[in-house]
Amino acid sequence: MHTSTPAPGAQTPTRLLSSGIVNATFGRNVTVVQPCNIYGCSIGDDVFVGPFVEIQKDVTIGPRTRVQSHTFICELVTIGQDCFIGHGVMFINDRFANGGPARGDKSLWCSTSIGNNVSIGSNATIMPVSICDAVVVGAGSVVTKDLSVPGIYAGNPARLLRPLKKS
Repeated sequence: MHTSTPAPGAQTPTRLLSSGIVNATFGRNVTVVQPCNIYGCSIGDDVFVGPFVEIQKDVTIGPRTRVQSHTFICELVTIGQDCFIGHGVMFINDRFANGGPARGDKSLWCSTSIGNNVSIGSNATIMPVSICDAVVVGAGSVVTKDLSVPGIYAGNPARLLRPLKKS
């Protein structure tokens, strides 16, 4: 952490925090493109993490998953194996259950579970949900409810466009 002198009229110095990789567990052959902010999580074998990604503590990412640039994966998210997370995907763990942010009250946070062989298109938003295996979520979609049927989903809120067979 770095501090600086206060701006005129400010009462305290600005805090500058460094990003990086801290207390993360990595499998074999993991590729991480920096800059990134990865801490307290578990990343499986052969995973790719693009630049400008944040992966918070208590996240698990399965083997052979690709996480593209500018993605935010918050606490309480589990992602299966052989998944693709597109550019700028946002995972959310706070539903604003009390009408606003939980302000650190983790008892108000909810978890997200992503199955295996799931592809999530760029700029999708994933609320606290469960997504089954063999799902494609279209770019820009907002997933607000569990996706329990393998298929292609898109829209706001995301809806099933076409079922897929599990492979």
